[in-house]
Amino acid sequence: MSSQSAPFDVAVIGAGVNGAGIAFDAALRGLRVVVLEQNDICSGTSAISSRLIHGGLRYLEYGEIPLVFESLRERILLRRIAAHLVKPIRICIPIYESARRGPLLIRLGMIAYDLLSVRKTVPVHDMLSRDEAIEAEPGLAAEGLRSEARYYDAQVTFAERLVLENLLAARSAGAEVHTYSSVTKINIERGAVSTLEFKDNITGEQKTIAASVVVNAAGPWVDQVLATTARVSPRLIGGTKGSHIVVGPFKGAPKDAFYVEAAADGRPFFIIPWNDQYLIGTTDIRYSGDLNEIRASREEVDYLLSETNRVFPAAQLGREDINYAYAGVRPLPHRQKGPESSITRRHIIRRNRKIARGLISIIGGKLTTYRSLAEQTVDRVGKTLGRRLPDCRTRDALLPGAYRLDEARTVLESLQGLSTKGVQRLLSIYGGRSIDIVELTQSEPSLGKAIDAGETILAAEVVFVIREEMARTLADIVHRRLMIGLAADQGRALYEIVAAIAAAEFAWSDEDRREQLESLRYYSASLRV
Repeated sequence: MSSQSAPFDVAVIGAGVNGAGIAFDAALRGLRVVVLEQNDICSGTSAISSRLIHGGLRYLEYGEIPLVFESLRERILLRRIAAHLVKPIRICIPIYESARRGPLLIRLGMIAYDLLSVRKTVPVHDMLSRDEAIEAEPGLAAEGLRSEARYYDAQVTFAERLVLENLLAARSAGAEVHTYSSVTKINIERGAVSTLEFKDNITGEQKTIAASVVVNAAGPWVDQVLATTARVSPRLIGGTKGSHIVVGPFKGAPKDAFYVEAAADGRPFFIIPWNDQYLIGTTDIRYSGDLNEIRASREEVDYLLSETNRVFPAAQLGREDINYAYAGVRPLPHRQKGPESSITRRHIIRRNRKIARGLISIIGGKLTTYRSLAEQTVDRVGKTLGRRLPDCRTRDALLPGAYRLDEARTVLESLQGLSTKGVQRLLSIYGGRSIDIVELTQSEPSLGKAIDAGETILAAEVVFVIREEMARTLADIVHRRLMIGLAADQGRALYEIVAAIAAAEFAWSDEDRREQLESLRYYSASLRV
């Protein structure tokens, strides 16, 4: 077993959006940071959201005004520091006679939402009459429609890239990042955390590192991580399962996103234009099963299809129209009773003093508020270390791809063999870092060719994400770097050519390449309904 001689100030367990944000903030403030993730980056809860950067309009119902205010403030910041990833999106709320929430209540919510969004960078809400709503969206069900509210939030098409860029920024600031590294034991000496033992799940190598503070940002796995201390701990996570389905454009499909009250249970859900498809979800069900085998159930799928067909009756969507689905567990606080929707979405930063000094667990959190959560957590880490840390800088620090956007567009447009759609695709994934990909094609001309018929994906991207973005498997490359795994066909036509490029870069044997392809296809199939 290898050992790390010099201790880290903080070890972050989990490379979802919270762990990535914490690592970036901590490294930027001069702390020595290591990140340990049992799978690839953003392979858990952060990837199963509705991919919105939003204020949480629904949280107003439960009086969580501070959370809404914080979320709206963070939305403004993310629109600036991740401008290539976070874009405004208009959302419509149709109001029907049978709805539990009438026009007056919705209007009051809209006004409060606008007022809480200080220095907003998106337009204010407006209200449409029944006829105006139908004219704007002819596919919308007209029977019983009273009016419609429209407002703006923001969308992050690829949450995976938001998480990755925080980790890239953390690494640039000095952090170490270890993916496919499962923590097997947290050792405690004299009442304080001392070392962590972990296993590289690809090589099988066992390692030990020393850390003064451990931040347990493992999401739904928080309780399992605490169990590695061999100390008794009360249950912290009482997660709820959320499922989404992804379908292609359908008859009567809306131009804008829709936020709809379900007839079956009154719970709001989204129908969102996303990645040239439609993202429909989510559900909210208590879950206590295997965290490594979470699938959208038949009941959840039928619920989402039925409610979508009710609001857009020409759609007539069936299970055969689903491209794929994804499901996961929100790491919410443990609550034995009460409706799932009433469980707070506020994050909790818990010092696990009864287990060990220097052990902190993160409960809950939202994609939108990860940066704020990280700032608060690192402030807590500083106090735990007994050190006065520099002020947080992540409010103003652009993520790596948010630099040089105009220059990147010019460089990409001058590249032969890349279509206009391809230019936009690279900008939406890599932002200004697209320039580095073009430079790679200049130093290695064989990588300058597009690998797809539409000339949107460059061979150089495969090599770039291996060398620069910590991709270790074909599934990493396809689903969480190039993002072709989230296309309607999950990028299947390109698996062989991507595997060939990766095999050359990794020096895989023929058997390695076959195993990687088999694993990729298995993963993609697991998302099919």
